[in-house]
Amino acid sequence: MLEHWIDGPTKSAIADFVAHAVTDIAPEDRVAVFDNDGTLWCEKPAYIQLDFVVRRLAEKAAGDPALRSQQPYRAAAEGDLAWFGGAITKHYRGDDSDLELLAVAGLSLHVSMTVDEYAARVAEFFAHAEHPTLGRPYRECTYAPMVSLLRHLEAHHFTCYVVSGGGRDFMRPVTGALYGIPPERVIGSAQGLSFDGTGDLVIQPTLDVFDDGPEKPVQIWSRIGRRPIVAVGNSNGDDEMLRYCRGLRLLVHHDDADREFAYTAGAERALEHAHAQGWTVISMRDDWATVFGA
Repeated sequence: MLEHWIDGPTKSAIADFVAHAVTDIAPEDRVAVFDNDGTLWCEKPAYIQLDFVVRRLAEKAAGDPALRSQQPYRAAAEGDLAWFGGAITKHYRGDDSDLELLAVAGLSLHVSMTVDEYAARVAEFFAHAEHPTLGRPYRECTYAPMVSLLRHLEAHHFTCYVVSGGGRDFMRPVTGALYGIPPERVIGSAQGLSFDGTGDLVIQPTLDVFDDGPEKPVQIWSRIGRRPIVAVGNSNGDDEMLRYCRGLRLLVHHDDADREFAYTAGAERALEHAHAQGWTVISMRDDWATVFGA
């Protein structure tokens, strides 16, 4: 049970809640929702999807030198991952100035590509790309304890969903292999799509939904139609999803500089609510026997 977890209060809280759910909650109401970045897979020094985007931005900057003077193309061309990470941290602190620049550029990258062509690019990326500092393939940057938690919940007839601010169509090609979560149970941010009349869906230069913060509960209800009784996140962007949950609320605390990273930037509000409202805080350092799976 709960392989890769260290015996202690956190593991016991999870086991006790699941035992209670099996006794008192109908299987169809056992809904669990998981954030992705920083909750199921690594998000530092930059989001995995951001690396995918940065590589494409650098390609465009190389083909058009005029772009090199503009952000985010300049940061991509110079390999300045700190600029991109800072844009996300600023967002979680209420400043979207850099994120808006990144969004405009990002929305233009795959316009007119079919969803199948995009999925193939994502699959190719995961087949070869490696984490810049951990020295391991991105497909091996998932958190082994979280995958075992998914399996534990499923063994007790929970239905698990990924609910992420990351791109829905970026996650869908890999969540089955990484987490055992099929594409229909992946909820995330998404660009607009259109049917081209010949049988394909084509990516548009518009944002359909940004699945972050207060939008997460909206999308959960819209897509699932049930309120979760387990919610797991790690940042301020997950705060509303955790507050929407009526049951076990788990917040991953990145406090293990030796095996992963130690940081609270972008999670200050969520940690404050966790302590004030009695959520279960998962210490990567103290609660996980190992961090990454093979």
